[in-house]
Amino acid sequence: MDVYDNLMQSLGEEYSLVRQLRSDGQNSVSVWRHNSSGRWYVLRRFEGGCEAYKKLLGVASPHLPQIYEAASSGGLSAVLEEYVCGDTLSFLIEEGALPADAARAVARQLCAALWILHSRGVVHRDIKPENVIVRGSEAVLIDLGAARIYKCGGSGDTQVLGTTGYAAPEQYGLAQSDARADIYSLGVLLNVMLTGRHPSCETAGGHLGRVIQKCTMTSPTKRYADVLHLMRAL
Repeated sequence: MDVYDNLMQSLGEEYSLVRQLRSDGQNSVSVWRHNSSGRWYVLRRFEGGCEAYKKLLGVASPHLPQIYEAASSGGLSAVLEEYVCGDTLSFLIEEGALPADAARAVARQLCAALWILHSRGVVHRDIKPENVIVRGSEAVLIDLGAARIYKCGGSGDTQVLGTTGYAAPEQYGLAQSDARADIYSLGVLLNVMLTGRHPSCETAGGHLGRVIQKCTMTSPTKRYADVLHLMRAL
């Protein structure tokens, strides 16, 4: 019995399956409903460790889903987390670019989420419109499937992960990715919110355009040092 089966057994008859969001071999994401309270939860099963999720156990933030349980065994992990109800950012920008104030607000809130992750040594590595849910006036950063723990003195990532166009150059094996890789991705995301295009094709103008240019410098040393500096610039 793996950690997923153990977690399923602990859920017992108190929860009911709402729907299966994704299933591919050992990896799956499903939504469950607590029968008495009516609250919904996300249950993830995936290959590999869940160290990044464990770093968020007990952390409460409006810009990150709350993690309730996270366990690994035999190369598999299971995570039970808050279900975030809202629209993905990818859905919201399908109809066109966001107003500058709205894009700036989303970026600042994602900075707040990243500050929590980075202060715990976690690099998200997959910031993109599909991984941002807008819940009312709150932007929530989800899915730590590509996240890693930064290791001081490391020479490179052990696994190349991320989304083409949003992943920083160092995520392709050039160097170990750190918090500045997320700053790169957030800069790309901000540009997409403002223009609908990657900054290599078209960069937003004005002050936000200059912020995006600094975020997306090829060399990490030329980007903002951390998300607090980026938040102040925004």
